[in-house]
Amino acid sequence: MKRNGNVGEVWIYGDIMPFKWDDTDVTATDFKNELDELEDVKELNVYINSGGGSVFEGIAIYNMLKRHKAKVNIYVDALAASIASVIAMAGDTIFMPKNSLMMIHNAWMMAVGNAEELRKTADDLDRINESSNQAYLERELTISEEELQQLLDAETWLSADECLEYGLCDEVISSNQAVAKVSDDVMKAYKKTPKTVKNMVETPENATISDEERKKIQDYLQTVDTKLQNINL
Repeated sequence: MKRNGNVGEVWIYGDIMPFKWDDTDVTATDFKNELDELEDVKELNVYINSGGGSVFEGIAIYNMLKRHKAKVNIYVDALAASIASVIAMAGDTIFMPKNSLMMIHNAWMMAVGNAEELRKTADDLDRINESSNQAYLERELTISEEELQQLLDAETWLSADECLEYGLCDEVISSNQAVAKVSDDVMKAYKKTPKTVKNMVETPENATISDEERKKIQDYLQTVDTKLQNINL
């Protein structure tokens, strides 16, 4: 988070979680504190590079941005997947570099119990989907609600051009060199992750990584299995 005059900048570069398992994790509480520190900025740039995470944390962040008095610009630096795509919908203007991606799908959770308990879980998921889907529907989409639902049902990975075509972003800008802050383990949680996306989260051969950063990555990967248990969307 930083401020330059009347312009504030915040980054969502990591998983969206109810608790911070790693320095890159983003919680709704931390995000609120960053917004509070920026105070009365007139314009707010939000940079997203996230594979998603907790649906309720993400909806809280979305609502914070929607009621913020500043003009909100969303930049999908590399990936806005799952609940991160919902957060992106909070922008007054949504920018996507040519090489960025967005993934939308229905909420999911792990459940145990008898038949009645599992039926209730399915009903709860339907209500959660209705809530999060409002973020997409509030935009001026070029597709119907039924077509949107088909994309959600299919766990659809969208290019920047497709997002522009469907009304999920406002402008496609030139490609950037952002490296995705999403581990391959997180991508495995999704059923239809394209090979191109898996390649995005691998370290480029020409990248220079310090020993400190390498240790952070190793520590992060050790927590992924635990973190996935908290991912809802």
